[in-house]
Amino acid sequence: MSFSDPLGDMLTRIRNGQRAKKSAVRSPASKLRENVLETLKREGYIRGYEVVDSNDGKRELSIELKYYQGAAVIEHVSRVSKPGRRVYSGVKDLPTVRNGLGISILSTPRGVLSDSEAREANVGGEVLCQVY
Repeated sequence: MSFSDPLGDMLTRIRNGQRAKKSAVRSPASKLRENVLETLKREGYIRGYEVVDSNDGKRELSIELKYYQGAAVIEHVSRVSKPGRRVYSGVKDLPTVRNGLGISILSTPRGVLSDSEAREANVGGEVLCQVY
């Protein structure tokens, strides 16, 4: 099965899993998805993830969701740059999310970074999603 937006699919699985109070969700694996999950882990929005082999021989990501006092840590996750409309931002124009309480995840020449890491590295790129 092919997806038109694989990253959007993974974000939706995370959103639905947290609404259902699941401890973990699974998503097909790809390098971009792994890099986005690594950024979410660094920023403290998920417990962790691991690459596992499914029954049919394909790689999957098992994503451990994070809760604090019974509430999901990720309150909102949305896709910014979509396949039909790409959104790029320079380092000076990087959006702040909830006055710095949330993050934007960017695909930059230096890899997938959060907005604060991109400001430190002085690089812009494609704004993939926003999380708070």
